[in-house]
Amino acid sequence: MTQNSSLSDLSQVIRRLEAKSRAPAPFRRTGSLEDLLGGSVEETDKGQVLCVRRRFVAGHCHGRQPLDAARAMAHQPLALLARRGEPPKGPRLLYLDTETTGLAGGTGTYAFLVGVGFFDGDAFEVRQYFMRDLDDEPALLAALDPLLREVDGLVTYNGAGFDLPLLETRFVLARRRWPGAIPHLDLLPAARRLWSARLSDCRLATVELHALGFERVGDLPGALIPSVYFEYLRRKAPGELPRVFEHNRHDILSLAALTGWVAHALDRAPLAELGPDELSGLGRLWELVDPDRGEACFRMALERGLDSPARERLLARLAWGEKRRARWEASRALWEAAARGGRGFDPRPWEEMAKIHEHRLRDFARAHSVVTEALERARVHRASEIVLSALVYRLERLTRRLGGLAVGS
Repeated sequence: MTQNSSLSDLSQVIRRLEAKSRAPAPFRRTGSLEDLLGGSVEETDKGQVLCVRRRFVAGHCHGRQPLDAARAMAHQPLALLARRGEPPKGPRLLYLDTETTGLAGGTGTYAFLVGVGFFDGDAFEVRQYFMRDLDDEPALLAALDPLLREVDGLVTYNGAGFDLPLLETRFVLARRRWPGAIPHLDLLPAARRLWSARLSDCRLATVELHALGFERVGDLPGALIPSVYFEYLRRKAPGELPRVFEHNRHDILSLAALTGWVAHALDRAPLAELGPDELSGLGRLWELVDPDRGEACFRMALERGLDSPARERLLARLAWGEKRRARWEASRALWEAAARGGRGFDPRPWEEMAKIHEHRLRDFARAHSVVTEALERARVHRASEIVLSALVYRLERLTRRLGGLAVGS
C-alpha cells in the first residue's frame, strides 16, 4: 500500500466521523413509565405500585352497549349468573381481569397487571395496578386488598378457572388473607350457553364483537402479553406495554358491558328480537329456577328457526319435560319432530315414541309401525349392531303382542 492511498483512506475515515458528529442524535424517550402510561406511583403499606386510572361517563357505549346498563340489573338475573354460588348482596360489583406471566398457574405464575372496574357516582372507573418489577407484588396486592373487601361481588370472564385461583395463590404466598367469601359471577359459562353453537369460540374478543358490536383494532394478542412483560423486565424499556394496558382496559369495559347485556336479556326473556341460539341459552339459564319461563324461551327458539342439531336436542329436552308431566301426546309429538328432523339417525326419539304408543296410549299397531320405520332408517344409516338388535327385539315383541290380540279377537 502506497503512502498516498493510506492518506486517502485516513481522510475518508475522518470525513465519516465528522459527518456523524454533525448528525442529530437519535431521539430517546426520557420520560418515566408512569408519564408514558398516564399513571402515577401510589403508596401502600407494602411499598409503591404503579396505578393507571381512567374514568368513563356511565353512559359511555362500549361498542353499541352502554356501560350504565350494568348499574340497573335486577337481583334475579344476577342470581342466575352466579349459578350455584351465592349472588351479590348489593349493587357494588368489581369487574376484574389479570394479565399474567403465563397460563400454567401455580406458584411460578405472577399477575403482573391487575385491572379492575367499578361504578363511582356517575362514572365508571378503571384502575390498573402494574408490577414494574417482581418485587412490587406485595404493594400490588396491598392496593388490591381493600377493593376486594369493600365490594358486594366480583365479575370475571373465566375467573373461576384462572384469575381468582391465581390471585388467591399470590395472596397466600404473600402471607395475606384472601377474601374468599366474595360472591362471584363468571360470565364464561353464560356466554357458552348463549353463543357456543353460533360462534367459532367463546373468547371474550369473539363474544364482544358479536354481542356488543365492539371490534378491537390493533389489539395485542393475549398469547404475546407474557413475552412483552419479560422483555420489559430485561430492558426496562416500555416497548409494547401500552398495548398490554389497552388490551386489559378493553377486557374490563367488555366485562361491564357484557354483564349489562346478559342481565338485561335474562330479565326480559323471552325476547323476540334475539336469535334462536341466544333464546335457547336463556332458556337453559332460566329452567332451573323457573321451568315455565325456560320453556317459553325454548319454544320461541324453535319458532325462530333453531338449526340442527341444536333443534333436535331442544325438542328432546322439551319432550322429556312433557313426559315428566305425564302429557303423553305432547311428548310423543315432540319426539316425532326430533326423530324426523335430523339428518342422521338417533334411536332415542323412535324408542320413546314406541314406548308412549305401547305403554301409555295402548296403540300396539302404531308402536309396531314406529319401530318398523325406525329399523329401516337404522339400516340405511348403518347403525351399530347393538341398536339394530334392540330394535329387532322390540319389533318381534310387538309382533307377538299384535298376534295375541288377533287370536283373542
